[in-house]
Amino acid sequence: MTAVPGSPSAGRAKLADVARLAGVSVGTASKALNGNGRMRPETRQRVLAAVEELDFRPNQHAQSLHTGRSWTVGLMTTDGIGRFSTPVLLGAEDALGAGKISVLLCDTRGDAIREQHHLRNLMDRRVDGIIVTGRRTDPRPPLKGIEPIPTVYALSPSTDPEDISVVSDDRSGARLAVEHLLATGRTRIAHVTGPAHHAAAQDRARHTVELLEHSSLELATGRVHFGEWSEAWGRSAAEAVLRIAPDTDAFFCGNDQIARGVADTLRENGLDVPGKVAIVGYDNWDIMALACRPPLTTIDTDLSEVGRQAALRLLDAIGSRPEPGRHTVPCRLVVRESS
Repeated sequence: MTAVPGSPSAGRAKLADVARLAGVSVGTASKALNGNGRMRPETRQRVLAAVEELDFRPNQHAQSLHTGRSWTVGLMTTDGIGRFSTPVLLGAEDALGAGKISVLLCDTRGDAIREQHHLRNLMDRRVDGIIVTGRRTDPRPPLKGIEPIPTVYALSPSTDPEDISVVSDDRSGARLAVEHLLATGRTRIAHVTGPAHHAAAQDRARHTVELLEHSSLELATGRVHFGEWSEAWGRSAAEAVLRIAPDTDAFFCGNDQIARGVADTLRENGLDVPGKVAIVGYDNWDIMALACRPPLTTIDTDLSEVGRQAALRLLDAIGSRPEPGRHTVPCRLVVRESS
């Protein structure tokens, strides 16, 4: 069998092979790998995908001498094994790994002293950039003393508008949920969510109220029910909603745990879901959404895409083409039996 030029079986792939497969020039392929030059994220991703397919392995030592780069990036999280930060980190690592960039994971555990310790280590290693993420969507203070190092904040945005932040679009998530419920004929919608001091709870609640008002509707009980991110809170909140507004025909919940608790209470009260009352959750946490009875319609925040976009924007920043500001990733509606 004759090997196809540019394929792995034809010998070690060259940059020209990567460029040919990605449909770009050799110069563009080089810029995509080096993080230099301005280009569309889709173009950079095509190059990285070609690198992965051809198993292209640039000479990192030679590149480091030539470019002055270490070809390493720090991934810093306040919750390394968390439900939310993990998919963000995996999405970032996938995008960076395709370009053969090494990743150093640092878990600060929410401790400021530990964070400074990791920062010093990353700076000593002369990392090319840093991605910072956390367990919540609340804005966080920017890292201090790292001005020369390009940094992107993912999921937990920086409080500095001049920094680069990539977040899930809670407005689009709330809109998808409310529009879905309205499309199924629901008009008496209750909103049960987490602690009022959490940005995610406040943002989703605000958008929900605004969207209902735009349709000349209001919440079934006349107010948002703030509480905890737990099934127990979902159960007790659902009881309260049914006492105040027994004609409620839908619950939009701030997360999937709350939604599963709501489903428990509705079932115990003999209310058919979705025949009598529909439920929509938030996060698309499979463990909760699929175990719910019935399986839960929910909003997927696409956290792996948040991480991927953060990595691509970091590469642009490393290439001296930063795009400051808060960048959003759209949510997706995942329809299951609960609605």
